[in-house]
Amino acid sequence: MKPYRFTAFEPTGELILEETWEYENDEEAKEKGEAIIEEKGFSNKTHRLVNSSGKLVLFHV
Repeated sequence: MKPYRFTAFEPTGELILEETWEYENDEEAKEKGEAIIEEKGFSNKTHRLVNSSGKLVLFHV
């Protein structure tokens, strides 16, 4: 399992949430990450999910 960093922001740039999630690979992170983002109610907020090397896996403005 590899760590992925999720962050969500208000339109002002204020940080709402920052968490570390673990997935096997980028494909799993994208698929399962989207489901968790929807579940937590952040799908309409600015958010990103990056892998441990800084590669952007998910991004929404």
